[in-house]
Amino acid sequence: MSTTAVVFALVGAFMVGFSAASMFLGAKWVVEPLAEYGVPRSWWTWLATAKAAGAVGLAVGVFVPAIGIAAAIGVALYFAGAVITVLRAKSYAHVAFPVIYAAPAVVALALGFTG
Repeated sequence: MSTTAVVFALVGAFMVGFSAASMFLGAKWVVEPLAEYGVPRSWWTWLATAKAAGAVGLAVGVFVPAIGIAAAIGVALYFAGAVITVLRAKSYAHVAFPVIYAAPAVVALALGFTG
């Protein structure tokens, strides 16, 4: 695995982990938009858990490429769903945020976890 891919995987793990922690802790800047988008409150813990699993998978993927590949795909799909949710809510100004969180994982995947 190239150094660049490792850096992107770890940056992605940090960013997605930060996003998960913010959701678990109920950070206003995370949960208020979720409510505006119509995401049911009962889903928030599960969504945060999915993010946390993705973050752990990206970090572990530095050592176990198959896990990193699966995690990067999962993170990309998660945030693709977030983009769709934001678009359906017509909050076009917020579309960049899930893209920014997904980008490092997608780049790590494109660079290849198998080096």
